[in-house]
Parts: sequence; structure tokens; C-alpha cells
Amino acid sequence: MKTIALEGTLRSELGKKSTKALRKEESVPCVVYGGENNIHFSAPAKAFRDLIYTNELRKASITVDGKSVEAIVKDVQFHPVTDKIVHIDFLQLVEGQTVLTEIPVRLVGNAAGVKTGGVLVQKVRKLKLKTTPNNLTASIEVDVAKLELGKSIRVREVNVADGIQIVTNGGTPLASVDIPRALRSAQSATAEPAADTVAK
Repeated sequence: MKTIALEGTLRSELGKKSTKALRKEESVPCVVYGGENNIHFSAPAKAFRDLIYTNELRKASITVDGKSVEAIVKDVQFHPVTDKIVHIDFLQLVEGQTVLTEIPVRLVGNAAGVKTGGVLVQKVRKLKLKTTPNNLTASIEVDVAKLELGKSIRVREVNVADGIQIVTNGGTPLASVDIPRALRSAQSATAEPAADTVAK
């Protein structure tokens, strides 16, 4: 699991005026929760690029005022118009302490149903789970090689390592091989003459 190093500046003022000034300087106000004390800091917006704009979970090694902590992103707020990052909440990783987070799902393998004309559709992009920091992983791989045409894989069928508990509803479809309209029509057209033959 990749770790991104961040150098932050401790925030002594937390009001709206201070926050607005930071954003004007292309810096992002942040806070780290979960440790003995909350850590309020800021860092240049570009420093978060490899942490936020990725399809995997990554750790952050945050150094503020000479002290370092490990954390993961808990929440990111974006500007509704510019889509720039305006605030980030981090969750500090404490050894042995349970973490509730979302981990991206990565589908692997060539689905059998795709080979017969189906379309693989990923319905869940992230799974919510509980675990400890030492069991965190960048992503959860789900093998779809045996997935047939018209079939789905549900969350309850996902295998994860010991020490990881999936919180997402087990009945939720995670991925499926859908039947395209053209293929469905072709199947119907093939079935109708067969039905006529049986009737005669």
C-alpha cells in the first residue's frame, strides 16, 4: 500500500477569514481526527494530487510542526463550480484501533459472459469495511472470470483477508454481465420459431 508524504503548516487560526485566505493562496485547510488531539493544518493543493486522484486507497504520512502521523482520507470537499479541493478530513491510524473506511473494488479476469456477447457492468466502486491499520489494503480484487451472461456477483460473495469485515449490505450486486438489447432481441427471435415448431 503506497504512502504519500505531506508537509503541512500548523493552523493557529480556524475562522472563515483564515480559511478563505488559505484557499486564495492555493492551499487546502485540513484536519486529522482520531488521535489524542485533532491536528489542524494546511498544505498546497498540488501536494494532494497523488493521494486524492487515484483509484486505490493510499496512506498519508503527515508531518506538521516536526511531528508525523499516519492517516487515511476520511472525506474530501470539492468546490461545486471549479471542482477544486476546498477541505480534507483525515483519520489518524492508531495501531490496534478499528478503522471504518471505504476501499476501491478492482475487477480482475475476463468474464465468461462477455465472451458470449454480454457487457460487464461494475455496480459498486467501493466497499465499506472495518479493519485495523495493519490490514488495510490499496484495493479489493474481485475475480469475475466465471461470471456468466445475465448473472451477478453480490457483495456477500467477495472473499477478504482475515481481520477485515465488510459492512456494505451483502445482498448488493457488485458486478454483473448484462445482456445487450441487440443480443436479447436475437435470442427472442431464435426462440419464437422454435416455439412455433413445437406448437405444430
